[in-house]
Amino acid sequence: MVLLTPTSIAYTGTSASIGANGSVEFSAITALTLNGVFTADYDNYMIAWRGDNSVSAGWRAQFTLAATPSTTGYTRQYISANGTSVTAARATSTSMESIVASAATQRAGFTVYLFGPSLAQPTAVRSVSVRDDSSARIFDSAFTHSVSTAYDGIYFFPSSGDSTGLVSVYGLVGA
Repeated sequence: MVLLTPTSIAYTGTSASIGANGSVEFSAITALTLNGVFTADYDNYMIAWRGDNSVSAGWRAQFTLAATPSTTGYTRQYISANGTSVTAARATSTSMESIVASAATQRAGFTVYLFGPSLAQPTAVRSVSVRDDSSARIFDSAFTHSVSTAYDGIYFFPSSGDSTGLVSVYGLVGA
C-alpha cells in the first residue's frame, strides 16, 4: 500500500487540510471531495476513515471526475449486525449509501476497497464499518457502479450532521 496525496480537496464545514503525509484532517465537515487520488498508477485502492459525528448519520459517497460527482448507476447489497439482530437488503441509488452508519457518541470508522475506479469500466466497491455506539454494530456493504468512466476522485457526504476526523487513500501495489 502506498499512501496517496490528493491533488486538491473541497469541503463544506469548518475546516479540512491535506497533511504532510497526504492524509486529510477535517473538522465539523458536511461534505468532502478528494480530487486526483485515482490515477493510472494503480487499479485498486483502499480508503481508511475515522470520524466523530455530531449526530447519528450514514456517510455516503460518489465517484468524481474533475470534481463533478457521478449521480447514477450505484447498486448496494449490505448486511448489518446490531446486537443479536442481523438484517440485509439490496438497493439502487444515486450514491454509495451508508458507507458507515454512525451514532453521535464515540469514534466510528470504515475501510473501503475500490476496484478499478480509475479505469473506464464499471467499478466494484467493498466497505466494512463499525458503528461507534455500545452495540458495536457492523455494517458490511458491497457496491457496484455501472458507469464506464475513469474517475479521479471521490465525494463524501452524510445523511445529516457533520464529522471531525481523518481520511487516508492508499494505492494498492500489485493488486
